[in-house]
Amino acid sequence: MAKKQTETVYKIVEVVGVSEKSWEEAGRAAVETAAGTLRDLRVAEVTQMDMKVEDGKVAAFRTRVSLSFKYEA
Repeated sequence: MAKKQTETVYKIVEVVGVSEKSWEEAGRAAVETAAGTLRDLRVAEVTQMDMKVEDGKVAAFRTRVSLSFKYEA
C-alpha cells in the first residue's frame, strides 16, 4: 500500500539580529534566539542586511531573517 501523504502548513515570521562583528553573526543570533521559543524551525532566509551608523562609522550589523516553522493548529 502506498503511504498517505499528509499536507503540512508552515508559518513565517521575521526577526532581526544585531552584531557588532558581522552580518553572519547577526543572522546566527536571530536564528538561535528565535529557536528558544519557536519549535520545529525549518528554513531561515536572509531577506535584508543593513548597518547601524553612528558618527560616520559602522556601529552594528543587522540581518533580517524570515523563519519558517511547522504550524500547529
